[in-house]
Amino acid sequence: MRPVAATTVALLRSSHPEPTVAVTVMVTALAVTTGRDLPGVLLVAAAVLTGQLSIGWLNDLLDAERDVAVGRQDKPVAAGAVTRRTVAVATLLAAVACLPLSLASGIAAGLVHIVAVAAGWAYDLGMKSTALSVLPYLVCFGLLPVFVVLGLPGTPVPPWWLPAAGALLGAGAHFANVLPDLADDAATGVRGLPHRIGVVGSQVAAALLLLAATVLLALNAPLPAVFSWGVPVLAVVILTAGFRAGRRPGSRAPFRAVLVVAAVAVVLLVASGPALLAQPGVTAAVSRGPG
Repeated sequence: MRPVAATTVALLRSSHPEPTVAVTVMVTALAVTTGRDLPGVLLVAAAVLTGQLSIGWLNDLLDAERDVAVGRQDKPVAAGAVTRRTVAVATLLAAVACLPLSLASGIAAGLVHIVAVAAGWAYDLGMKSTALSVLPYLVCFGLLPVFVVLGLPGTPVPPWWLPAAGALLGAGAHFANVLPDLADDAATGVRGLPHRIGVVGSQVAAALLLLAATVLLALNAPLPAVFSWGVPVLAVVILTAGFRAGRRPGSRAPFRAVLVVAAVAVVLLVASGPALLAQPGVTAAVSRGPG
């Protein structure tokens, strides 16, 4: 049983577990706060999890040669802890499972989620090495909250600011996510947008995009006034302090500040769920139900 357990652990590590779990939890929490019943919440969680697993596994599968070239022993495929064939089969199974799980929330919602996952695949399949590397993140994260809302009874259309904030959050996450790997990526020929603008440019881009997402959510979601004005101010203070501390050689303060603001934006996104139900168009659609 030990080889099986070791392979399973390596396979899970190969899925990029941190972002996979983070995205799944975020979208599932939004499903809870927008009033999806328990079966609906579980379907959202399963659809998003399988979609994110397929994206993560495909990424490691396609990056195996690059990871071997730079000696990435933290990558299970490159380290030989799991075979490429196993990861390829897992990728396919996750992608196949994602299709019916997505469509179980309704045709419109399901198709939106399938497009979001396809954007993640497009990133893995080559867009990560182009100047348009941020585009898949804009599409995927912009569509994920739309998937949740369209899956409500009556298929209500979410307010414009919700996908816009999701897209900004995703774009900011892209610039923040690649910062630790910029050197290794550059050594293997990956030339996405963050690599082209450099470390400082990526830090600034991540900060501004996540701040914009925070402001958009705080000002447009019908939340208490203390959140509408206080949270953006808090985000500015955190980013300012982080970038000032980052002037010291070797400091990771800007990166940590960006991560904190990203967490704030995610909390606001999830917290906007109950407020969405108060929107006139959404309330009317939910009241009418699927018929």
